[in-house]
Amino acid sequence: MVMSATSAAALEPDEVLVIANRTAAHSVELAQYYMQKRGIPPENLLLLTVAENEVCSRLDYATNVAGPVRKFLQRGISQSRIRCLAIMYGLPLKVRPTEPDTADRVPLKLLLAEKSGLEARLESLIDKKDSRTGSLKTRLQEIDRQIARLRRSDQWASLGSELALVRLKDYPLGGWIVNPYYWGRRNQKTSVQKADVLMVSRLDGPTPEIVKRIIDDSLAAEKTGLKGSAYFDARWPASDDKPASAYAVYDRSIHLAAGRVEKSGRMPVVVEETQKLFQPGECPDAALYCGWYSLAKYVDAFSWRPGAVAYHIASAECSTLKKKGSRVWCKRMLEKGVAVTIGPVNEPYVQAFPPPELFFGFLVEGYLDLAECYLASIPFWSWKMVLIGDPLYRPFKSQ
Repeated sequence: MVMSATSAAALEPDEVLVIANRTAAHSVELAQYYMQKRGIPPENLLLLTVAENEVCSRLDYATNVAGPVRKFLQRGISQSRIRCLAIMYGLPLKVRPTEPDTADRVPLKLLLAEKSGLEARLESLIDKKDSRTGSLKTRLQEIDRQIARLRRSDQWASLGSELALVRLKDYPLGGWIVNPYYWGRRNQKTSVQKADVLMVSRLDGPTPEIVKRIIDDSLAAEKTGLKGSAYFDARWPASDDKPASAYAVYDRSIHLAAGRVEKSGRMPVVVEETQKLFQPGECPDAALYCGWYSLAKYVDAFSWRPGAVAYHIASAECSTLKKKGSRVWCKRMLEKGVAVTIGPVNEPYVQAFPPPELFFGFLVEGYLDLAECYLASIPFWSWKMVLIGDPLYRPFKSQ
């Protein structure tokens, strides 16, 4: 990614490092299948040994994931060509925070006790017009902030978002790191350099069969170009007024994304602009989708076209890909047939999502691969977001 999507050098198969877990069933097999289909050199396969869980500790990440990846990237000239990491099924989805220091445990225990007491007092005053409720709520909010700091809650991150910065040995774990490639801040200085950042995507899903289907559907869609309809689900009608909140900014971005897809002429566009979500059966032949806000409750409104690209803006919609019965959007959309989705492993704040106008705008231009579209539109690294899909997928390549 340089200054224009149209001038970027397309990602090549030999610039992709495929990372699999030798201890997880089907991980290596799927990696080899993907590499054969995409013509990725055999030497671009790195096998890790890590527990097959969706969550790993910071120590496990540093020792068994980041360490081997960094070592591989430093090995020789051919490894220095790597621009993108493809994380395979069987590797952890997210990295949990480090444990609180011993010195923090007593204050944390006291804050939790105080919080419990305050909540009980507020409950007792819930039906009374008591002037104390305002100060109690203010104190409760402050306690929640202190608890989050002591628990290091802002250190939660997706595995891929951390690996994007694996070339760096040291950076702050609390909070996010601004992406120097992010188009929305392309003229601003950032704490990391472009040379420090790798593109990252996951080939993952609830089952090995779904991962294989993602690979096959992506390749098939490239041959003819992705066909179908685009659906955008905003909450409010389009407006020229200055957005008053981050939510309003992203709602406008959904409208702008719809406009960019419509202007591209790739496919018909349908916009829902009320607080009513698309309902079952309302979205046939869905090829593109972005909308919000149904928290962890996927609405089965879509019949997905092979190669479909879709994401739902809501908290923790990629908190699991494996848990039975979960209705988070990423998991359910993959089960229902999408090839690409994006979501957070827990609360990311709305400004952490790729603005739809950027992501879908780059996608329908047809010049960039999936991983490059994400690179240009994701605001932060070392944070919560996950991209699932073939990083080399270019759905409008032949059009």
